[in-house]
Amino acid sequence: MNRRSFLVGSVLFAGGAALAGCTSDPLNKNAGAAAGAKVTLQQWYHAYGESGTQQAVQRYAQEFTKANPDIAINVSWIAGDYETKLNSAMLTAQAPDLFELGDFRYQNVKNGLLAPLDDIVDPVKGDFIAAALDTVTVDGKIYGVKMIDDVMMLYYRKSALQAAGVQPPQTFAELLEATRKLNTGKQKGLYVGTDGVGEAATLLLWSSNGDFFDSSGKKVAFASPEAIAAIGGLKQLHDTGGLLQGYPTDWSDPGAFANGATAMQWGGLWSLPDIKKALGDDFGVVAWPKFGDAGKQVARVGGWYQLANAKSQNLDAVKKFIDWLWVKNADLQKDWCVKYGFHIPARKPVAAQTTEFSSGPAKDAVTISQQNGKSYSGLWNKASATLFLQAATKIANGQADPAAELGDAAKKAQAEVDKQLA
Repeated sequence: MNRRSFLVGSVLFAGGAALAGCTSDPLNKNAGAAAGAKVTLQQWYHAYGESGTQQAVQRYAQEFTKANPDIAINVSWIAGDYETKLNSAMLTAQAPDLFELGDFRYQNVKNGLLAPLDDIVDPVKGDFIAAALDTVTVDGKIYGVKMIDDVMMLYYRKSALQAAGVQPPQTFAELLEATRKLNTGKQKGLYVGTDGVGEAATLLLWSSNGDFFDSSGKKVAFASPEAIAAIGGLKQLHDTGGLLQGYPTDWSDPGAFANGATAMQWGGLWSLPDIKKALGDDFGVVAWPKFGDAGKQVARVGGWYQLANAKSQNLDAVKKFIDWLWVKNADLQKDWCVKYGFHIPARKPVAAQTTEFSSGPAKDAVTISQQNGKSYSGLWNKASATLFLQAATKIANGQADPAAELGDAAKKAQAEVDKQLA
């Protein structure tokens, strides 16, 4: 999911100043030479729509080169389909030395494109939540350093719940009851997405203490009896009559909740400032409720990682920059997370120092992220996700038997996984 619009640009920095010879071609590694620098690293970012982000990464590059005059950073700001452009570039001699990525792909490790970063992460491994490490860990090695944590959680309207006589739901049974009671006609009880599914199938699976893969990490497991029972809960949500569907904006946008179309909505941390403006203190956040006695409350944690090109000719310099910016420099990590948008610093000690997360729902969001956070496996690709969503949608709408539908989808998803592992 990309919630941002796009900008464009590319600037070479060295010795603390922008150099002439800027280029709009991110693949041009000869855009200029850094005076006095022995190494010029090529760094890619996707074009964030949040005002000030481009200037910020340019400033970070300047500050690093001031401290390390022998290393210059050429920052490329990539507009359009970032991942497709990155995948194409990684197969050429013009590949960036380091780059960010939101959706980590196992295939890139298998193809030898990514350098392990354990030597950077290991000294501060305890600073990161498990969800930030699980996604980028392959065969025991860590291939990315988390830059930001974007937690997704359940927003609720305090006054609406009070009027209906319900508490913020902690279990799936309580969620069903709240969704039903909060349905007043003009205001629905719950919004999980315009299609009535969104991430709810994933959340039900995780909240039952299940997952997409078994303990081996390579065998699809979303068709177990426990998973079938949990994902079947989608039909129960629809049967309450309180589920908002067909709203013009999807769950990633706070419009339905802020405008009073729903009393509860699954949404992202990035929406919290806008919700605060619209509702003041009349809202709170909780994790997705647990399913069944063996279940647990969960929240999905996304975000972006800094990765290193295994074929870079300057890997030591790449690691030095990643370590300087995303491990050692807490002030710049805080700056990146809260001055241009609203994200949790990926390192727990830095998050604890960030005043914007010191109280209210923002503080609760950090707790939810750290205590309930889950993330996708790098093996869980778009093909498998599509198969799962198609099955979940049929189950939600009462168009298929959950066991048969999920069993068929799991077999097809396993075939997709086996292609990656082959």
